[in-house]
Amino acid sequence: MNLKKYDVYGIGNAIVDIVTEVEHDFFQKNEIEKGVMTLVDEKRQHHLMKAIDMKRSRMSGGGSAGNTVVAVNQFGGKSFYSCLVSNDELGKFFLEDLKRNGVETNLKYEHCPDGITGKCLVMTSPDAERTMNTFLGVSSFLSPEHLDEEAIKNSAYVYLEGYLVASPKGLEAIKQAKKIAEKNGVHVALTFSDASMVKYFSKQMEEIVGAGVDLLFCNEEEAMIFTGTNSVNEAREALKKVAKRFAVTLGANGALIYDGDTFIQIEPYKVKAIDTNGAGDMFAGAFMFGITHGHSYAEAGKLASLASSRIVSQFGPRMEKEQAKKVLEDLIA
Repeated sequence: MNLKKYDVYGIGNAIVDIVTEVEHDFFQKNEIEKGVMTLVDEKRQHHLMKAIDMKRSRMSGGGSAGNTVVAVNQFGGKSFYSCLVSNDELGKFFLEDLKRNGVETNLKYEHCPDGITGKCLVMTSPDAERTMNTFLGVSSFLSPEHLDEEAIKNSAYVYLEGYLVASPKGLEAIKQAKKIAEKNGVHVALTFSDASMVKYFSKQMEEIVGAGVDLLFCNEEEAMIFTGTNSVNEAREALKKVAKRFAVTLGANGALIYDGDTFIQIEPYKVKAIDTNGAGDMFAGAFMFGITHGHSYAEAGKLASLASSRIVSQFGPRMEKEQAKKVLEDLIA
């Protein structure tokens, strides 16, 4: 069991998600690369928001690591989140959402900078795939000065969001967080976040992963791109050289976990997926809750698999606390 104040200290982008449903032809019509996260400027995002039906859209707190730390708390854990929002309405919405979920942060709304809070247009197509166009806003200025060293020291894990490698300041911030963690015996976990990060920012990602991490989260596509291999079996052997332990999600085929000694196959829970947005974030949150609360890697993997199956069965990247409680009950039943 974790004896530290926090189970997980997350660092990542603070993004408000605008989740909407679109048809397959929407991507071609609007010249959008389907199935990945693309960084866009505000003008481009504004153009796309005019093209969608905003009445059918929903707003929620988002951001890869943000979703994960919220999940940890909803299962009964304790998290801290370092991020950056603006003193606008979306910034207020994001911070209130963290507070509602019991996630601590060193950000105070009244001290937040002027500008625009990051927002992400999450487009879900009929095949349940999520495509994201993200305007980072002030989140692109997240830097080492936004870290809370005491909170890092008082955490069992530091969780680094792969999306941050796209920003020079963000890259500095996760390097510094990793350095503080390692100096103080805190485990370092990293999520690749998205295949585009591994593909287009491979050098930056290598700077983080190449130095070694305690726990890596990725999906099969990201694993193969990062290791330059053509199969999950080849990728898993290559990942052993840079990560002491890792979890590779395999979509409808469950997940593959390496606990530092043995490979564990995690069975999937069969569901009808309607929105895959947040599935990987939920997997990581449930898994880290499990391993910081006395569960084995196999047990934590089972919990993470069940939680992910529930999140893809609904729209949006997050559960409510009652839903997380139900997942825990169903796992025991």
